[in-house]
Amino acid sequence: MLTWFVWLMKFGRRIVLNTSTLIGAVLRPNSIPRQVLIKALSEGELCASPATLVELDEVIARDKFDRYLGLAARQNFSTMYRDRVRLFEVSEADEAALAITCRDARDNKFLALALTCSADVLVSSDDDLLTLNPYCGIQVKKPKAYLDD
Repeated sequence: MLTWFVWLMKFGRRIVLNTSTLIGAVLRPNSIPRQVLIKALSEGELCASPATLVELDEVIARDKFDRYLGLAARQNFSTMYRDRVRLFEVSEADEAALAITCRDARDNKFLALALTCSADVLVSSDDDLLTLNPYCGIQVKKPKAYLDD
């Protein structure tokens, strides 16, 4: 019985990955962010909101990434990601209602998503988010710390 409980605790987790982690995963195949994505896909439920997906699409389309990977391949990654996440509706009102906000207001969409989906962990390399760890009982971890978990 305990084994089943441990499995549920580890493999039934809800995980939010911020955009920088996803960009690292698509651009660097052998990177820690790619390993994070693989681990999250195999162990839990990836969570996203319309706003986090819009940000991913906007960032992934930036010309500065062309030297690493073509636009079509980056867009294919975005499509694959969309197909594997559970989408949660998070409104601007949800963001505005955050009791504790991020010093970079653009990151509040990840905090609101983490609360809405009852995430177990938010994985980010963004110091603005990491300084909030733990955020309302949700772990905010660097990619390497998530891998080591």
